[in-house]
Formats: sequence, C-alpha cells, structure tokens
Amino acid sequence: MSTQFDFVSVIKKSNIHFDGCSVSHVIELKDGTQKTLGVILPTEKPLIFETHVAERIEIINGKCLVQVGSNTESQYYYAGESFYVPKNTQFQIMADEVLDYVCHMEDR
Repeated sequence: MSTQFDFVSVIKKSNIHFDGCSVSHVIELKDGTQKTLGVILPTEKPLIFETHVAERIEIINGKCLVQVGSNTESQYYYAGESFYVPKNTQFQIMADEVLDYVCHMEDR
C-alpha cells in the first residue's frame, strides 16, 4: 500500500460537513482520477453520506463503524482496510477516535 500520492493537483477549498466533524480535500492525479483525503472526528451518532459515484474508502488511521445502503448489519473497519459503497447509495459512518481516510472515486 502506497503511503503517498505523487504529482497531484489539490483543490485548496476544503469540504466541511456535519459542523466540522468531517473535513476533506479533493486531489486529482495526472491521469484525471480524483480522490478525497479526509478526517472524521469522533462522533456520538453516525454521519450519513450519499454517493454519486462508486467509492472505495480506505482507512488510513483509526477505526470506524459503517453501514452501507439498506444492509441492516454494521461492520467495523480498521487502518489498512477499505469498504466499497455503490453509486447512488447512502452510507453511515461513526468513529470513536480520529479517522484518516482516502476516498477513491471508482467511476466518474
């Protein structure tokens, strides 16, 4: 697993959601691929996101509890693991410690 992205453009304006509990920046690689690098702060209740493209979310540091779509089961994900969210799907994520992640946009 790579620990860095080389030769990228960074969108300077941050994406801030849920009163600052989720902050991310969009990066674009040489080939046009976009990703977001973000942090989710500890939360008492799940944050609900909706995807517009398929996303693979890679956990860099921390752990989180995730529920994807209509699945009633939630699952923990830890640093070094990732989970997939289909296009046009809602997911809930909850962290009890600072969570660093990379969101890989799977299609555009």
